[in-house]
Parts: sequence; C-alpha cells; structure tokens
Amino acid sequence: MTYNWKDKTILIAEDEEDNLELLCAILDETKANILKAVNGIEVIEYFIDRQKIDLILMDLKMSEMDGLIATKKLREMNIDIPIVAQTAYALSGDKEKALMAGCSAYIPKPIDSIKLLEIIAEFLDK
Repeated sequence: MTYNWKDKTILIAEDEEDNLELLCAILDETKANILKAVNGIEVIEYFIDRQKIDLILMDLKMSEMDGLIATKKLREMNIDIPIVAQTAYALSGDKEKALMAGCSAYIPKPIDSIKLLEIIAEFLDK
C-alpha cells in the first residue's frame, strides 16, 4: 500500500539514532514532513512554539523526559493529537501504561513497518 501524507507533519520523538533513521526511512516514502525530538522536553517545546503537527511517534524510554511524562503534559495542555507510543522494552503492562498516559496507540520495537504505517493511516487518513 502507498501512503501520501505530503500535507501532514509527523514528529518523531526518539533518542536512539539508529531507531530514528529507521523510522525516517519507513516514513520517507509517504512524503510526510518529519520533525525530530530527542526527548520529551523537545516535544513539549514544539507545541509551545506552535508547530503544526498531525501525529507524534513517541518513544517511551528517553533521557531527560520520557514519553509517558511528555504525553501526560501534552494532554494537560489540552493538546488533542494522535500519539503512537513505541518502546523496545515491551514489558507486561507497558501498553496499558501508555494508553492510560494518553497515548492513542502502541507499537512494540522492533518496529514492523507495515503495521506502523497502518496505525498512522488510522489517524491521518480520516
């Protein structure tokens, strides 16, 4: 399936360079505008700066401010944006914690590119 999100902006919150490159490669064919953040603080700053963002791919385990805290802060700011949680440490209960924090969806690492694009399409192709 081919996706065309040239009019959409996706913020990738990821502190591991290899994972960031993989996500960018997966999303490259969609033509989406990609923004990058290495921790939750940068994610919050994008919204304070009033960036137009259509979806966030949020790593749950990041330094300085993790994805769960950043998600909670976004929701406290009444920011209603799709947030897809992603984590390499898929422990029992992680999905539930992510959803309770305000994430819209969850995908474990290693990332299944087809599944990721399907999840994103649920939010961007409405």
